[in-house]
Amino acid sequence: MERKTKVNAEQEQQEIVITREFDLPLELLFKAYAEAEIVEQWMGTKVLKLENKKYGGWQFETKDPNGNVVFSANGVIHDFVPNERIVRTFEMENANFAPQLEFLEFEKLTDQTSKLTMQIIYKSVEHRDQQLKLPFAMGINMAHNRLEEIVNKLK
Repeated sequence: MERKTKVNAEQEQQEIVITREFDLPLELLFKAYAEAEIVEQWMGTKVLKLENKKYGGWQFETKDPNGNVVFSANGVIHDFVPNERIVRTFEMENANFAPQLEFLEFEKLTDQTSKLTMQIIYKSVEHRDQQLKLPFAMGINMAHNRLEEIVNKLK
């Protein structure tokens, strides 16, 4: 499978920069991050809270078939400018990862294409490298592929 999502992690830096060009208009790409119903579809998780405003909060949760929580994450939205950017924190509960700061920038390329640039800043180089040991790049590429597939149906 071709990886359309690019993950750039420079040596000795506390950040990862993720870029992806989508065959989606800017407004639909942004909706995929801003509307709970769409987020649930492409992320495969339950959105418990999504307050799209400055100092709003968000909370996602995934349960197994027996009702046990297998993934829980939350954060604060620090900036929210429709069709331009979302700045938020991300913290996984019950995990050995420190909270991270995420800058999501949305860019119109043409009337039918757009680009997402995510800059994720970690507490330390070690924390970032720990994240990269997981199948992180493959997972985000798969999620972005699902996002594009699901949101294309909304056109």
